[in-house]
Amino acid sequence: MHEALFYEKRDKKVFCRLCPKGCAIEEGHTGFCRVKESRGGKLYAVNYGHCTSSAVDPIEKKPLYHFYPAHTILSLGTYGCNLRCRFCQNWEIAHGSPPAVVITPEQVAAMIASQGRRCIGVAYTYSEPVVWYEFIYATVRLVKEAGFKNVLVTNGFINEKPLREILPYIDAMNIDVKSFRDDYYKEYCAGRLKPVLRTVELASKECHVEVTNLLVTGLNDSEEEVADLVNWLSHLNPEIPLHFSRYFPNFELDLPPTPVERLFRAREIAREKLKFVYLGNVWDEEGGNTYCPNCNAVIIRREGYRVRRADLGGGKCTVCGEAVPIVGGVWEGR
Repeated sequence: MHEALFYEKRDKKVFCRLCPKGCAIEEGHTGFCRVKESRGGKLYAVNYGHCTSSAVDPIEKKPLYHFYPAHTILSLGTYGCNLRCRFCQNWEIAHGSPPAVVITPEQVAAMIASQGRRCIGVAYTYSEPVVWYEFIYATVRLVKEAGFKNVLVTNGFINEKPLREILPYIDAMNIDVKSFRDDYYKEYCAGRLKPVLRTVELASKECHVEVTNLLVTGLNDSEEEVADLVNWLSHLNPEIPLHFSRYFPNFELDLPPTPVERLFRAREIAREKLKFVYLGNVWDEEGGNTYCPNCNAVIIRREGYRVRRADLGGGKCTVCGEAVPIVGGVWEGR
């Protein structure tokens, strides 16, 4: 175990300051996330280096569509989470007790290097990377020094100080804005909205950011709520890619899957103010392609997570010459 980085001691409790929950943890107990434990007046990260899931994924699976398209990325995750979404897709590792192997930051850098030139770095994903903060903070610096990229796939529920301390080492983030209603966060996620919006605002000034919104049947998929999210994001930066993802029953929620028509309508609403809008968890060619915001030509054609064709010349649309904000070149090797 490693000592946690953000906490304070008061009376007989330690207070975790990593995320907005601010858990007050008594001796021998853990906080809400299950991975920060109070021992001897100190707070420890009991999941340091504990890896429950690993794979080499297409970068598009994170999802990141404007960050090194067609490349791959080493994906690693631990157990625990600082939210409890009733529809959690990875609940076995987020809220269960899965088997884990112990890895070191040095091993992570070596694992990336062994994958070849197509693999750009590491994504901390699957479960919530915020609760793996101590291990990630030690790893991102080594990964950066080795010339690779660091990616966070996160719920964005983190306090400002730890976020600011790790951001200089992060190249890209996909941030899950689960709803644009605080009541939804409280009832279905055991969290709050405002800290997540603050994370998007801060991160978008420091690294590449894309946003995902899971539309859950009858709960957060109204046209009004979609419009509110889109309005906020467009004022922040209309070039931030937005991914609407389809919900399927899982964990504690058994509502029917999101009607595909609602995803199509959400995309229509979003495209009125945002330049790049995508659909996930649904087979739809149009919702997976990248279009030129000027002439509407297909710039990147995708089939699922596969890039089938890219028409980008020097970061510009080959039809009209419009600059397109895509970080890194499209992988063209074999």
